[in-house]
Amino acid sequence: MIEVILVFHLFIAIAMVISVLLQRSEGGALGMGGGGTMGGLMTTRGSANLLTRATAVLAAIFMSTSILLAILSGATQKKSSIMDQPAIEAPALPALPKLPSVPLAK
Repeated sequence: MIEVILVFHLFIAIAMVISVLLQRSEGGALGMGGGGTMGGLMTTRGSANLLTRATAVLAAIFMSTSILLAILSGATQKKSSIMDQPAIEAPALPALPKLPSVPLAK
């Protein structure tokens, strides 16, 4: 289920990037739409409104899939606390020698 939503999420992200790049910037320097009409299909103003609305819809879908993916990924994790885990025991100290390590003078 998560994989299907993730693939859909990626397609929406790609479509949103394309729709943003097709829009005309305020200065008109970065827009890929060109200077004239878009093939005589719509006026420049109509295409700008269409791309703006399409970008807004894609952004809303992108945000909803992001939230849905976050909820689904959080639901699959096992809830645990660090306090529930056993403490790590310190390694045992080496045994002390039973005989003195230095010979005693008599």
